[in-house]
Amino acid sequence: MEKHLVSFGIGLAAGLFGGLIGLGGGFIMIPLLVGWLKLDQCRAHGTSLAVLIFTGLSGAATYGWHGNVNWPAAIALAAPAVVTAAAGARLADRLPDWKLKRAFGVFLIFCSALLLLRPCFSAIADHLPAHIMLAALLVVGAFTGFLSGLMGVGGGTIMVPAMILLAGFSQHLAQGTALLVMVPAGLVGAWTHWKLGNVASGLLYGMIPGILVGTFMGGSLAQFIPEDPLRWMFVFVAIYMGVRYVATVKPDVC
Repeated sequence: MEKHLVSFGIGLAAGLFGGLIGLGGGFIMIPLLVGWLKLDQCRAHGTSLAVLIFTGLSGAATYGWHGNVNWPAAIALAAPAVVTAAAGARLADRLPDWKLKRAFGVFLIFCSALLLLRPCFSAIADHLPAHIMLAALLVVGAFTGFLSGLMGVGGGTIMVPAMILLAGFSQHLAQGTALLVMVPAGLVGAWTHWKLGNVASGLLYGMIPGILVGTFMGGSLAQFIPEDPLRWMFVFVAIYMGVRYVATVKPDVC
């Protein structure tokens, strides 16, 4: 019972923050699964990705209710993501924990830097031809799917900045669309992790209800927060977690 309560709490926290800033919540779940429930890094990634499917479902429904989901962009991102997600999950199964942690940290900091540079690129979306924008979204989708499978995250930290910078989306519209893309990409990545034995299935009974409730609460709250504060929340959380992971120490070899 205690483990179910802890896993529910982890799911609730991840869903609340994920729904609020348009991420799957993996950056919250993974450290808690490793620190509180003592999962190894790869198993934490696989378990996180399985739960993130439900973050996407709940979050996309909440944002979509307020008109903040762009279906054409979601399809352009999801189509290549489902192809590359399995490859990322297989690579995660081969990498040692400390390398996964450092890679995860660099990934978060890089995506945050993109959003901080948004004012320098504010005019890009207005001048990009439609076919160039579509091609860019397809490339971003392929990259996102691979990193989603590898890192155990929904990929919002890549998709949200890309949609804002390349397509001129508002923060709310980018977050809602990113949450929708997490569903098909997460399914493929999670299934691959499941076959590799990297999903702690016993934890899902608590985490899935927690993340459904948390994502609905976070997504609903996000609709009442102005765009700039919402973006800064996104950047702050991602950079904080990224720095912590980059600082991971390589273990001594005996």
